[in-house]
Amino acid sequence: MGKRKNYSGLSHFAKQAFSEGIPICSSELNRHLRAWTTGAGADHKKETSPKPESLVGAGIGTGGAVFDAQKQSLDAFALVPHYKSASEVPTHLQKYFSQRHRYFSLYDQGCLLDEEGWYSVTPERIASQIAERCRCDVILDAFCGVGGNAIAFAKTCHRVIAMDNSPTRLALARHNATIYGVADRIEFVLADYIAFAHSYLARWEAITTSHPINTGPDAKRRPIDVVFLSPPWGGPEYISRQLHGANDISDTDAIAVDGATNGIPNGYGNGTESHPEFSLSYMRPIHGAELFQLTRRITNNVAYFLPRNTNLEEISALITPSMSTCPFSSIPVPEPVGDSTEMVEVEEQWMGSKLKALTCYFGGLAAGQEHLF
Repeated sequence: MGKRKNYSGLSHFAKQAFSEGIPICSSELNRHLRAWTTGAGADHKKETSPKPESLVGAGIGTGGAVFDAQKQSLDAFALVPHYKSASEVPTHLQKYFSQRHRYFSLYDQGCLLDEEGWYSVTPERIASQIAERCRCDVILDAFCGVGGNAIAFAKTCHRVIAMDNSPTRLALARHNATIYGVADRIEFVLADYIAFAHSYLARWEAITTSHPINTGPDAKRRPIDVVFLSPPWGGPEYISRQLHGANDISDTDAIAVDGATNGIPNGYGNGTESHPEFSLSYMRPIHGAELFQLTRRITNNVAYFLPRNTNLEEISALITPSMSTCPFSSIPVPEPVGDSTEMVEVEEQWMGSKLKALTCYFGGLAAGQEHLF
């Protein structure tokens, strides 16, 4: 699929935040959203947005060498170490380092991960499978982390918006995307997704309200086709706290987490053992159901990456009428599209003999529901 060149200018905003250390404020975010939703982003980029290479201080060549002459204000290698041997790795990261080539097949060419990235990045083969299912024009990776999914999306979608609230992780995502040669297809946005979604929806609703009659070619244009949700599941400490003392695991198992599954205990998911269910209420930064309903106001097409032991009844309830009166959310739920009863497709993500996670597809992403896209 081809590349889109009329980027919105949000990449410029991300660079500015990196270089100046400024916080994300609603006025700044709204200013960029205004340019984006009104179509003014292309002109903004033409005047002020940097070349794709400018968000990373060092370029990576085909052999993995760092071009020191290209270093600018942000050098990703100065942010986190690039471990080359197990002897360099802290003890608590040893198990993750052994899986480094599952996370990034090009790890040896200089891929970088911060500590959270080591236990939360989606393995490359799983990310590729999800990206294939999410083929579209514009996709938003709402919690991009160090870029594993965003890189895969850049190979199947015209345009990728990679968002994270950490300048460090966003810089690492940009760096890793450069290694894979897809950084020019991704916009990197430093923002909190919850704040972004509310600002985006407010701006978009204001536009549609002020122009109620639109019969032009853009009348049904949707700036974001798909949103990929992979929010924090709690991390190692959070999972330990939830599962410590459970009858079917030892204290050691409760503390040891699987680096390929965003913090779910190691040893789970081989299809034979029983284990505590993961509730959407454990999700951060907000209840997982509330996060989903907020996102569905942006698009019906949502891919939700969840722990392998997530309560399936809670997943199913996300698209039932009862969710419109959800007690923990004041967010209105969009009406069903057409007369069809929507279904959710739950895809198991396996690595070898171990079940790693679930990807839940909603709207037109679910098999047989293409008409809902």
